[in-house]
Amino acid sequence: MQFDARAWRSSKVGIPRWGAVIGATALVMVALAACGSGGSDDASGGTTDITVLRSTGSTFEALYIAQEQGYFEDAGLNVTIEAGASDTSQNVPSVLNGEAQFAMTDIGGLAKAVASGLEVESVVQIQASSADIEQSDGLLVAADSDITSPSELSGKTVGLPVLGGNLQMVAMYSVEKAGGDPTSVNWVALPTASLLDSLQSGQVDAISSFSTYYSEALAAGAVSIDKGGQELLGDPQSLIFASSSWLADNADTAEAFVDAYIKGAQYANDNPDAVRAVDTEYTEMDADTIANRALQAFDWAFDVDAVDLAAQNFLDFGIIDTAISSSDLLWSEAPTD
Repeated sequence: MQFDARAWRSSKVGIPRWGAVIGATALVMVALAACGSGGSDDASGGTTDITVLRSTGSTFEALYIAQEQGYFEDAGLNVTIEAGASDTSQNVPSVLNGEAQFAMTDIGGLAKAVASGLEVESVVQIQASSADIEQSDGLLVAADSDITSPSELSGKTVGLPVLGGNLQMVAMYSVEKAGGDPTSVNWVALPTASLLDSLQSGQVDAISSFSTYYSEALAAGAVSIDKGGQELLGDPQSLIFASSSWLADNADTAEAFVDAYIKGAQYANDNPDAVRAVDTEYTEMDADTIANRALQAFDWAFDVDAVDLAAQNFLDFGIIDTAISSSDLLWSEAPTD
């Protein structure tokens, strides 16, 4: 069944704290410096030019599919998809200064930006944690480790790709839920590709990993000690955001983009081979992984309660120091359950 955007819209009702402060301050300074150049999408020949910054890993497949299937073109959009920063939270300045109209990040990147006073909002979700597929992220320890529960990570060192992101929030939630103290854990950022080596060499006591890196670690003998994102079902693992001011001035364009993207996401869910084809062209996954990995469904509608819980967790764990909620994080027209 093809997604009917018009029908959907007509039926829609209405880190340690010092590290977060330093990172947030730097982000604000970069964004404010960039705002001087301004900018918005450029219309020519009846088509509106849009630039989207994607992640460098995955979950961007529906963007390319929407482009390949002509959904963006049908919506009057000429969409350019570019790889953004490896730490997707660093895409915020590019959106604020008009270099791009949309960018991908996770709920952590968005929460840190908004809590820092930057005016950005998410327009659509890409994927959320789900119990429908095999676990694909979480905390891992070495095969010979004595650690069997997240609660035993108190006072230990845990490596992860980015400080203050969604992976850290979920890992801290796992530690707390198991009875440990997540604020006593020494969270360290390491290159994603070196997480497993750091675990095996004893540089860290555990790692928090995701996607193919998680699967590769398990295959190499690492042991899972929590449920990862499945501890927080509905938690937005990836999303697309824009600047609030651009959205205010370009609501029709934003709605057209979201509607076309959702059509691409639905096509992706119905045609897994199309997702694997994008993986082949735009990711560094090997052919065997692409052919056999479990594909997580694209889920464009936010679970507002899950967004609020994530925002509260970021505050409680000291990753941000300003209280925020779903109303601060989500565009008024963003699809919700």
